[in-house]
Amino acid sequence: MPQATTDGSSGLTTITDELHRALAPGRIVEVRDEEWLITSVFPTVNGMKIRARGVSDFVRDTPATFYTELDRINPLDADSVTLKADGSPNYRHSRLWLESILRKTPVPLYETTLAVSNEMLTDPLDYQLSAVKKALQTDSLRPRLLIADAVGLGKTIEIGMILSELVRRGRGDRILIVTPRHVLEQMQQEMWTRFALPFVRLDSVGIQRVRQKLPATRNPFTYYNRAIISIDTLKMPKYRAQLEKVGWDAVVLDEAHNVTNAATKNNDLARLLAPNTEALILASATPHNGKPKSFAELLRLLDPTSVGPTGEISPDAVDRLVIRRHRNSPEVAAVVGDKWAKRSAPNNILIDPSPQELAVARELKETWTGANPPCGTDHLFPWTLIKAFLSSPAALAQSIGQRLTKNPTGAEKQALDRLRSLSDELDAGTSNKFRALLDYLEKIGVNNRSSMRVVIFSERVATLTWLEKELTRALKLKPGQIAQMDGSLDDERQQQLVEEFKKESSPLRILVTGDVASEGVNLHLQCHQLIHYDIPWSLIRIQQRNGRIDRYNQRISPVITTLLLDTPENASPGDLHVLTKLMDREYNANEALGDVASLMGEHSEKREENVIRDVLARRREFDDAVQTPDEVLTGCDDWFQEFLCPTTTEADTTADVSGAGSERAATLYASELDFLEDSLLEAFDNSPGNSLARGGVGWRVHGNGVIELTPPDDLRRRLEYLPQDYVKARGVLEQIQLVTKKLLGEQQLEQARNGLSDTTWPQAHYLSPLHPVSEWAADRALASMDRQEIPVVRGDVTGPTVLCMGTVTNNRGQVITRSFIEVGPLLDEVLTDLAARLTQLGLGPNAVNPGPVEFDADQLTATVSAAVQRADGNLQQARLSAEQTSARIIERWKRRARRWSEEAEQSVTSAERRRQKARIDKEESLALQLRPDQSFVRPLLVIVPEEN
Repeated sequence: MPQATTDGSSGLTTITDELHRALAPGRIVEVRDEEWLITSVFPTVNGMKIRARGVSDFVRDTPATFYTELDRINPLDADSVTLKADGSPNYRHSRLWLESILRKTPVPLYETTLAVSNEMLTDPLDYQLSAVKKALQTDSLRPRLLIADAVGLGKTIEIGMILSELVRRGRGDRILIVTPRHVLEQMQQEMWTRFALPFVRLDSVGIQRVRQKLPATRNPFTYYNRAIISIDTLKMPKYRAQLEKVGWDAVVLDEAHNVTNAATKNNDLARLLAPNTEALILASATPHNGKPKSFAELLRLLDPTSVGPTGEISPDAVDRLVIRRHRNSPEVAAVVGDKWAKRSAPNNILIDPSPQELAVARELKETWTGANPPCGTDHLFPWTLIKAFLSSPAALAQSIGQRLTKNPTGAEKQALDRLRSLSDELDAGTSNKFRALLDYLEKIGVNNRSSMRVVIFSERVATLTWLEKELTRALKLKPGQIAQMDGSLDDERQQQLVEEFKKESSPLRILVTGDVASEGVNLHLQCHQLIHYDIPWSLIRIQQRNGRIDRYNQRISPVITTLLLDTPENASPGDLHVLTKLMDREYNANEALGDVASLMGEHSEKREENVIRDVLARRREFDDAVQTPDEVLTGCDDWFQEFLCPTTTEADTTADVSGAGSERAATLYASELDFLEDSLLEAFDNSPGNSLARGGVGWRVHGNGVIELTPPDDLRRRLEYLPQDYVKARGVLEQIQLVTKKLLGEQQLEQARNGLSDTTWPQAHYLSPLHPVSEWAADRALASMDRQEIPVVRGDVTGPTVLCMGTVTNNRGQVITRSFIEVGPLLDEVLTDLAARLTQLGLGPNAVNPGPVEFDADQLTATVSAAVQRADGNLQQARLSAEQTSARIIERWKRRARRWSEEAEQSVTSAERRRQKARIDKEESLALQLRPDQSFVRPLLVIVPEEN
């Protein structure tokens, strides 16, 4: 048996090649006189870091991390086994043992067949599954992907599916999600309710909890393995030093377009995280601002060789690293069906101005938009006044007041005073635009007694405040029926408003909000009416706003309404009809392209606004500045579109290497309920009921498919790491409710989000394969077995047969391939479907066990030892295949690295070359660790002829 030896002079463990090869996930090791199951292995400077979970009684269920430099680690021999006859009903003991080992052994690294993501609480839509498969492709050294799907397609779902697959592959123990602060709770809820992935939410309240719980010197990012935090919080200097000291299995950067500017703290944070994580997922519906340099920065975060030394972007890199679809992409349109109601045509309401509005408009035209405005060379200020006027009387008064604080003199002071005098005549009573808003709200049934909801957008905070006040008065709204959401609110209040708007039972009917809610927020669950009280001068921003209700799972056709003053030509401070055209053009582009950025080719909200300002000022024609969708499709000269066109690359021919095994053998149970029931019966030897039996665990299965479970102490310890709001709201530490059918799970989620209770967390949580309760059940099943036990059962075989599992791992301890090998009296067979083979042998779920089998222990132990050697010979072919696959991946990367280095010698400064080379050197070190390093065969089951 390989053992770690101790250097008496230093006290450190010397790790031998034999020991290194023996440390693999799924292996039982002895450390500190206790037994542990290895879950993952990582290389360190002087040895290996091992994550494990306790198996023996004293440490059972306890997670631990060991270092070969510090601990004496003794792997237990695979063929030094204790054979034990299985006398359990239906061979429950053996089936649980096999299932638990399967669940504890990571799915192979290069397995592209989805293992768990399509079993989560989601619709397994093909276009979402293709994003997951792209993230798992074998062309990259590690999972790297930019999800650039258009607004509303469900990027959060795709992120959750990818993370769940990484977790199942042993690559998702430590995960960091970085999002805008107003979607922290939304993201946390989606990850937990749909994917059973618990994250600690480090918003302002969460951070306060951390400070109360941890010593000031403790790094919170080493304490919490899975955290979700806002980018605004994370980029603070005090967290940088802590981040530099930790590594991650996966990092998600949501709304990744916010990190493209190399001169910002956001970008600095992204550059810090990117090389220190195994997997990196970037998500953005607007992944570029029209500048190749900015888009290149995103690609460089994913792969430093994807962008040439001088910034040129490789189409091959885009094909490998980017996925982008929109509402009308064939693969999307074919599956969304009635779960995404088609948006109604634009509802543009043109409003005749009141005398007071007309007077202000005429003053703006005659005084401020002429050749010599009173503000001198500040040519942008007149348009600031016009935008404010088109927003609300409050916004105009604010803009005038702010200008007056700068103490203007002469003509400007006189003009401002005159404009202020006219604007003072404007209020809710004299504004036809506000009257039109009230008329429309009455038309669609929004009042203090109805259930109709509406979200009203404006760019100006002053307008939001004014609307909240005036709508409350005019509609006689009760407290809680209208709310204002803007960037001045703290993250907790923003999240609270978003969640309230989703709940059917909430009194909130009108949400007045601005750009803070235009990214990432789901407002469609109870709402299909959106009103632009003022119109952004940017197609990108318009589309982002509309996407809050025009998205997947919107069952009622979204209605987008805009309100616009229709001033006569002689009193219009610009060609205001342009704004109506802008709304129509956005609708047409959304229908034909699913994207609006290409219409103007600016890819930046600020630059689009500059263009529209020129059109309003009649310095440019609208149709020259804003293309039609047909013109875009015909011309296709947008550089970003060109990169997203289908391209044949090396990645297209990458083989799907899964070793000899197949994920069809990933489970022996038809449902999670069957597995949980068997685990509880095995571990606690009690039947379902209200009371504990023989020291067991209280549990009940209701006729409606809901399971009630009273968690014992060891399960409660695991549940403490679930989202705290969920733990508190549903009292899961005292009793947890679970459902095992997707339909019931969706109903529970819908009931919670419809507000049938005071929380949006579901009462009964969907029991997926990654749920902590299932993981706990698997551990308890393993813990119920004797040391090094291998069950012996009867089956339809001609002689003693040994079922083995062989794994090949790389230098990072990751499982590259996994095989199930049946070693019989005459021949060996690599199984492609373990569950089907067990059924053939008479060991399926309906098997009848006549009682424990009798056998010669010494003789059968020798048979097992010989079978392990034979299985190891079979495994070598799988190892050779894995070596070839690894070599292809590494060689492709090396070619790209060499090409980059050769170009860099001639084109960039030595400082820039050194900076990028440091990243490439780190990638090369990673590449070397991907090579297959060790193989391990583990006997799982001994089958003897039925006549025994």
